[in-house]
Amino acid sequence: QLPTGLYKKVLVILHDSVLPYMNEPTLMMDFLTVAYGIGGAISLLALNGLFILIHQHNLEYPDFYKKLYSLLDPSIYHVKYRARFFHLTDLFLSSSHLPAYLVAAFIKRLSRLALTAPPEALLMIIPFICNLFRRHPACRVLVHRPGGPADMSEDPYVMEEEDPSKSRALESSLWEIQSLQNHYHPDVAKAAAVLNQSLSEMEDDISGLLELSAYELFDKEVKKKVVDVPLEFEQVRGLFGKKNDIFAEHFSLD
Repeated sequence: QLPTGLYKKVLVILHDSVLPYMNEPTLMMDFLTVAYGIGGAISLLALNGLFILIHQHNLEYPDFYKKLYSLLDPSIYHVKYRARFFHLTDLFLSSSHLPAYLVAAFIKRLSRLALTAPPEALLMIIPFICNLFRRHPACRVLVHRPGGPADMSEDPYVMEEEDPSKSRALESSLWEIQSLQNHYHPDVAKAAAVLNQSLSEMEDDISGLLELSAYELFDKEVKKKVVDVPLEFEQVRGLFGKKNDIFAEHFSLD
């Protein structure tokens, strides 16, 4: 049992300052799997070390994707380690051999959580979802479903289900992204509208968007050059400004 603060400090440096210098990195399997099961930020930080053990040392973790799916909660778009988490999630979902139901569950859960996410997170997650569609064409049924639910309460997707295989994501549609096409931030609305068109084969590079902050987004808007748009208007005449108005004959705005 380690204090939470110490747990985080260890896990932050474990993957690049400890594991590469160990003769037997597999000795850390139990520590990392237990940390991965704790939940919250500790689970997110354990992903780096687990990735090295899975990728380089043949660690088998049967419920890995089920646990990764359960880490997706509303706080995931706000945590300090958001960039690290989505970078690794992108790697874990890059294999073309993953079943369609699993990828669809991730797409659907990320989209549902996006409804309450801040704009800087949305500008990262929408291209992320588009990349998943490019890798797994079988999931495009979520976008192109002719008989989608008329009422959102009829959505068959079960958000509360922890097992992605039982979430019924492939039976659903991606109405969440369609609703984001009316987002108050124009860049978000523009990014969400991409799904209305045919996606290009080339994946979007999201590396520059992973650490996008609200400050950078605001600063970008402030520095935009304002273009003066010429307007054609009719000069106001009379009391109510209407042309050929009887009031214009008797009253003037001096």
